[in-house]
Amino acid sequence: MQYCSTRGGVHGWGFQEVLFSGFAPDGGMFMPQSVPVLSPDTLRCWRAMSYTQLVVEVSSLFIPTQMIPRPDLQVLVAEALAGFSVPEVLRVARLKEGLSVLELFHGDTLAFKDLAMTCTVRFLSYFLRKQNRRATVLVGTSGDTGGSAIQSARGLSGLDVVVVYPRGRVTPVQEKHMITCLEDNVHVFAADGSSDDIDQPLRRLFADRELVRSHGLMSLNSVNWSRVMIQLAHFLYAYLQLSGLQADAELPALEVVVPTGGAGNIAAGYLVQQMGVPLKLVSMVNSNDIVHRLVTNGDFSMAAVTQTLAPAIDIQDPYNIERVFWLLLDRDGAAVKNMMEEFQQSHRYSLPEDHRKRLAHVLSTGTVTDDGILDTMRRCWEENQYVLCPHTAVAVWHHYHCPHSAGINRCYIATASPAKFQAAVQRAGLTFDLPEAVLALDKLASRYQNLERSLNWCKDWEDRLREKIQSVTLARKSRGTYYR
Repeated sequence: MQYCSTRGGVHGWGFQEVLFSGFAPDGGMFMPQSVPVLSPDTLRCWRAMSYTQLVVEVSSLFIPTQMIPRPDLQVLVAEALAGFSVPEVLRVARLKEGLSVLELFHGDTLAFKDLAMTCTVRFLSYFLRKQNRRATVLVGTSGDTGGSAIQSARGLSGLDVVVVYPRGRVTPVQEKHMITCLEDNVHVFAADGSSDDIDQPLRRLFADRELVRSHGLMSLNSVNWSRVMIQLAHFLYAYLQLSGLQADAELPALEVVVPTGGAGNIAAGYLVQQMGVPLKLVSMVNSNDIVHRLVTNGDFSMAAVTQTLAPAIDIQDPYNIERVFWLLLDRDGAAVKNMMEEFQQSHRYSLPEDHRKRLAHVLSTGTVTDDGILDTMRRCWEENQYVLCPHTAVAVWHHYHCPHSAGINRCYIATASPAKFQAAVQRAGLTFDLPEAVLALDKLASRYQNLERSLNWCKDWEDRLREKIQSVTLARKSRGTYYR
């Protein structure tokens, strides 16, 4: 299996090279050059597998055995997923009226990011140990990715993590998962801006090839292919558990409804479609509705980010849509390059109508207001005594407002625990018993630095982060430790 850029300028990279990269050198995103197709017989054989076993099977399709031998891969995945709070790692909540919620939030930071992050960090550590080298991870987060990266990598030798989050735009629990980690390899910045603002200086830093080379700079956002690769597994798990798949029968469809921000989950779901699994994808967004506008009328233009009750998807630059475009346009890197460069330069692009129709054929969308989020949380509790997080409520709104297609089962992706979003739960008039691990966060010390807003804030933030990356590398070479 080899990898190429969505913009056509890079081909023939191996998994390890892609794992340690952020964006491709041509500004695109890495994708496999060929997409493996799963036969109906393979899907039936996989039906009895655990989620952990599925992750191994999926990973083995994209990681050559000479790079990570299968016994090593099995150990890495098992170790990565051993710390989840339920033995099966994922859990399906089967509620009334056909409402099936796939809970992806049983990891350390109570968010779905833990699933792919723990595995990806294990892969990184595996290669770093074998080669006796270091890497620096640079992460911008809208809330959950940063905490997950920190908790997955804390204390690991050979790996430093620099995380930037939007101050005042994440919940207290999300923030504490980041700033209370005092390990020597963790470095946290609070920025006066949105997650889309944070992406701008990060793109500039990743575009500096000398900086990337000399400091082993890499990304653990869902820019990283490994994150998307692992996410394929929970779509397969949902399909095998909920579609009604039978022996010697035609493959049934499953509708999967996904709360969407950066669109990594949607890119993974679309790739699973391309692999031969009959998924019907629904992308649900909050008031930051760029994906909805793109699918319904071709309007791919950024607007100011609106703060909502579902902050992890308060995103107006859904960068993984580039992977969707690449698949949609039959892997035409030149076309994707033109589209994305126009979008990045002008922050707008009008999708041609024939392309829009093709996209609408594989992806349905909807948008939900804060009032809709609260109403959905209340109704789900009244009918099921089940508390949704506000992001999951963005998806489940679809259950209450869109007719159910006859003969097709549905699955709703629960991306986070309601314990992370206590203010939203309270605004809905509900209560939720907080886990002991969340209560303990209030007692921990914190450490972080501020990135203030200035007239030239983007360049200032870029300089501050560059200085941090350089000083961390210097400290590792000289004395080993960074924080005295």
